[in-house]
Amino acid sequence: MIDVRQLREHADETCSALARRGDVTCDGQVKELLELDQQLREITARRDEARGKINELSREVGQLRRDGNVEQAEAVQAESRALGDEVGRIEGEHETVSAKMHDLLLHIPNAPHPDVPAGASDDDNPVVNGPFLPDGGIDGFAAHQRVPHWEVGEALGILDNERATKIAASMFTMQRGAGATMARALCQYALDSNADEFEEIRPPSLVSTATLTSTGQLPKFADDAYAIERDDLWCIPTAEVPLTSLYGGEILDAGDLPARFMAYSPCFRREAGSAGRDTRGMLRAHEFDKVEILALATPEQAPGLLSDMVARVERMISSLDLHHRVIEICTGDLGQSHHRSFDIEVYAPGCEQWLEVSSVSWFSDYQARRADIRYRQVDADGKPVKGTVLVHTLNGSALAVPRVWAAILETHRQADGTVAIPEVLWPYMRGLTVLGG
Repeated sequence: MIDVRQLREHADETCSALARRGDVTCDGQVKELLELDQQLREITARRDEARGKINELSREVGQLRRDGNVEQAEAVQAESRALGDEVGRIEGEHETVSAKMHDLLLHIPNAPHPDVPAGASDDDNPVVNGPFLPDGGIDGFAAHQRVPHWEVGEALGILDNERATKIAASMFTMQRGAGATMARALCQYALDSNADEFEEIRPPSLVSTATLTSTGQLPKFADDAYAIERDDLWCIPTAEVPLTSLYGGEILDAGDLPARFMAYSPCFRREAGSAGRDTRGMLRAHEFDKVEILALATPEQAPGLLSDMVARVERMISSLDLHHRVIEICTGDLGQSHHRSFDIEVYAPGCEQWLEVSSVSWFSDYQARRADIRYRQVDADGKPVKGTVLVHTLNGSALAVPRVWAAILETHRQADGTVAIPEVLWPYMRGLTVLGG
């Protein structure tokens, strides 16, 4: 969530930054938040003044009783009780206004980084690297590559979504045989590719409401999440959720930053708004496997980490010999929690479309304020500085299986109908180098 103090002290600057998103609701939300903040400070002042008066009356009652003036002591005590009742009413006001502020803060988006390109929608997202396509561009793909992966997978017996639907529901997928092996291989390859800098974590796949709220998934995306209401738990939509909250409510040492983590996990999403759109094959699924990378950093470390994480993902996609490009997300397409974000997209010749396979994002201190993750600063001599500062969080999809798996089947399909497995996956494929050979 945004910093109320920053908004109070630099309202015009913050409003201008939020206005770049093109969200007409932001201005009204900010205005309401500032009004509630003023109310809360006034209520707090009244409460503190009343509490101070009660303390004075309590001391007076004690002195009167010591002096033997019982009648006057009881009168003052009655005044103190009446004032206590007033404090109770004021605290009720305080709680009501605080709750309104908190709810509003959960809905106000993060301010975009000044370098985020202006734009109204995903049509305005600029390509910042690539596109890397075969000779002849999109027209350079051969006819045997222009078969959609769901047909390729079914023909090779490695994709069985019909039975997945039978045992679960529509938009669940199932890989079989070498197809399942390649899905696992992709995850292990992604973990191995980032093990030089990122600590591997195997987090819970179910998290609390507070944990899901910390990353900005709640309340906005409640309809897209799977809830286990009996236990107040949620299936994670991405390992970003538990990884972000690993150090929730804790204070780190500056010397421990940046802290880097990676995790394989199943991911669960209702995809409530996707009915009838990209629902064939592996393009959209309610459950899928993914490897996530995440970092906690100081504000100074964050820009370099963002560049490094984007480069890591792009190297992996390139090593799989997939045709790709990197785009930067413009202001009008930026997610609620995002400060700056880049997508890596792969061209799938069978689907005849660019597929987003990874999003790498910097959230500034927006998530950390929700999760209350701080660090102790040090001066030039390494001595602790008084007070603590919120960390900055960054995360990215190191490799999400479904669309990468799909793009491999289409891009590497050979004229005889088999699929050449990218060489970097061979060590994980139990001797296989071709699907269907």
